Amino acid sequence: MSKVVDVRGLSCPQPVILVQNAIDEGQFPIEVWLDSVTSRENVRRMATRSGCSIEITEKDDEFLMVLKK
Repeated sequence: MSKVVDVRGLSCPQPVILVQNAIDEGQFPIEVWLDSVTSRENVRRMATRSGCSIEITEKDDEFLMVLKK
């Protein structure tokens, strides 16, 4: 079962912190719901540095990012 982290409506650095906490818990895959390009890019950079593979899907004005180890 996937871990879901919904950071829609939050401004940085909150999305990065919440996703980092989920990565540290180690329950993969992690589904991250985002609604801003800035948050998407900040989370993407942090997840890449943490060794995650990333799939990003855009749906309407939102993004679904799936992180895997």
